[in-house]
Amino acid sequence: MTKLLLRAARGESVPHTPVWFMRQAGRSLPEYRELRAGIGMLESCRRPDLVCEITLQPVRRHKVDAAILYSDIVVPLQAAGIDLDIVAGTGPVVAAPVRTMADVTAIRPLEAGDVTFVAEAIRLLLAELGSTALIGFAGAPFTLASYLIEGGPSRHHALTKALMYGAPDVWHALCERLADITRTFLQVQIDAGVDAIQLFDSWAGALSEADYRRFVLPHSRAVLSGLSGCPRIHFGVGTSELLPAMAEADADVVGVDWRTPLDVAASRVPGRPLQGNLDPCVLLAPWEVVAAEARRVLAEGSKAPGHIFNLGHGVLPETDPDVLTRLVELIHST
Repeated sequence: MTKLLLRAARGESVPHTPVWFMRQAGRSLPEYRELRAGIGMLESCRRPDLVCEITLQPVRRHKVDAAILYSDIVVPLQAAGIDLDIVAGTGPVVAAPVRTMADVTAIRPLEAGDVTFVAEAIRLLLAELGSTALIGFAGAPFTLASYLIEGGPSRHHALTKALMYGAPDVWHALCERLADITRTFLQVQIDAGVDAIQLFDSWAGALSEADYRRFVLPHSRAVLSGLSGCPRIHFGVGTSELLPAMAEADADVVGVDWRTPLDVAASRVPGRPLQGNLDPCVLLAPWEVVAAEARRVLAEGSKAPGHIFNLGHGVLPETDPDVLTRLVELIHST
């Protein structure tokens, strides 16, 4: 029988809306914090045994309909030889930011053999997950480029935009290289057996639609159109005005953050299944509020051809895991 998440992603009928949560494996779970104690983020992503266990933790606890591979969007960049680290409390930090064409040409392609640990982790997971879907993921070229250009997280992406506007040849060369790396990374996951993939463009909402179409869409499309064999989910934050363009990147399912009601999103990307979009902060409110907001999201999501329930972004670290478990029960009973 086809897994529930895949049926919803294809717009097929389902007995209940499938549900999973971005960042469901991570800091909100005490078992995760215990397992990760003293182990760096990138090291944990390179150890198949840890990746398997961390990916399974929320499935066991919450009974979600999908697991998402425990990893990080900078994993393929490090595997391709870029000197970076994830610094606690800061995020990814790049030793030598990319600013010139020479910097771009120095970035080597990613080979499947560079990320064999990912394929091994997926093999371990498939033996454990049964009817629960497994989602692979990667960062989109724009978001990866922003980290590489800024040298780390950025609030305004000023250096990124300056390069994008001022040196478009360097910009497009960088994004083409990153699209190749991302496509290879996702293809490894697909070949290893994931059921679906999600392309995260966390920072695309910093752009106008015109700039997105000119500077970003061709590269995101190059990633997604180069993949086949499973549903492709595309998600960004603050992308209300970009949803039609993001759908044009060859996404089968469009992820929607909490700012745009799903019935509105359905009118902007007609014919596309949607994923989302409860505000993660709602989970910190009393249960009556959580339940009412979840029912609202379900009602709005019913306007799309298919709906996968999720948050509008990742689970916050301070979220009570029991609330997530209870929310899954509510979705499954509705």
